[in-house]
Amino acid sequence: MSVFATVLAGFAGLVGHLADLLEPLSGSSATAVAIVLFTALIRLLVHPLARAAARGQRAKAALAPRIAELRKVHRRNPERLQRDMLELYAKERVSPLAGCLPSLLQIPAFLLLYQLFSRTSIDGEANALLSHRLLTAPLGARWTDALGDSGPFGTWGLVYVVLFAIVAAVATFTYRRARRTMAADGAGTTVPAPQSGTPGLAAVTKFMPLTGYLTLVTVAVVPLAAALYVVTSSTWTAAERALLYRDTPDAADGTAAASAPRAT
Repeated sequence: MSVFATVLAGFAGLVGHLADLLEPLSGSSATAVAIVLFTALIRLLVHPLARAAARGQRAKAALAPRIAELRKVHRRNPERLQRDMLELYAKERVSPLAGCLPSLLQIPAFLLLYQLFSRTSIDGEANALLSHRLLTAPLGARWTDALGDSGPFGTWGLVYVVLFAIVAAVATFTYRRARRTMAADGAGTTVPAPQSGTPGLAAVTKFMPLTGYLTLVTVAVVPLAAALYVVTSSTWTAAERALLYRDTPDAADGTAAASAPRAT
């Protein structure tokens, strides 16, 4: 048996054991509740990195006058501007990519859940977790299965309607916060994100606030168990960033929903 198969079997046992503990309180939805709690645990583990990223953002804010001067001096030399900005970050020990670490560290957990609820067998035995449910919807099912079962507003479909509504609300919250940040940046009252000064990335920066809505696609195409992870993590991210960056609005707000892993 491969190393991954061994890890997957151990993870299946962990999820099953946690569901057994929750069954007296959660009934037939115990496994779904276990997945939500597992997601919260992962987010708690990476929270120190999120706090470190917030401190890094404040450090970037302190560099604003020097960055503005670099942009003024090298406004006609984008390559030199990019090089000097990276040198400045290195000298001040500020990482432009620090905010990405919490997202990257969640990918293995998401992939484990995706694989666990996509395989019909685990360690040579039938995968019983596929039949576990969130209310009436099997955790191994996808939105297309719900449509085929009883339609978008049937017993399975309503579960997805709720998940879609949560994702849309979180994405809208993130989008509005990012737009306020961009408006403030345009007025010169806050610090533009370092990436926005990098040639070729201005358009990406403007697009980032909309990426939260792409989570709707992820929720629709992955197994319901993995969708629960994505929805829980996206909601956590939005709340966490609103708390950590409440005094320092920044372009990182535009990537809040992107911190939840998406289907590949």
